[in-house]
Amino acid sequence: MPDERPDDRTVRLVRCAQRGDTLAMAELLDLLAPFVVRVCTPIALDQGPDAAQEALVAVFKSLRTLKKPAALHGWVRAIAVREAVRTAHRAARTVPADLSVLPARGDPQLGADIRDVLARLSPEHRAVLMLRDLEGLDERTAAALLGVRTGTVKSRLHRARDTFRKAWTS
Repeated sequence: MPDERPDDRTVRLVRCAQRGDTLAMAELLDLLAPFVVRVCTPIALDQGPDAAQEALVAVFKSLRTLKKPAALHGWVRAIAVREAVRTAHRAARTVPADLSVLPARGDPQLGADIRDVLARLSPEHRAVLMLRDLEGLDERTAAALLGVRTGTVKSRLHRARDTFRKAWTS
């Protein structure tokens, strides 16, 4: 509608998208994507595009919960900031370690060193570390196998990796 104000258009798009209108969702995506990128990039730096993508996925997954379509940009900003911070933390944790100090592959000392460091971890931490990092299971599957919640797997994995890293470098 040519005489619509931008706010009216946004409210209309949100309401249509909430009802499942895919064209409205596409228009809303076009409208929100640059805004989300502008919010995420200064926080997540090089990981900005990933954070923006995660934020947009979160926005569209929960769009139906937005009660006041006129508050869309504030609501989206909060989600984008949360996802950018989460992505930045995740990227900081995955900075590769200096592997030059590791024994060469096939060195019998490597296995002994790994077993020694693993022995310092609690059984719960060893279990989650092995399921996620050696077996490659996702958090949900690991949680089901361990009989705990997904959040518990995440926190145990974080602590296990941190403890392993500290023990390895000491």
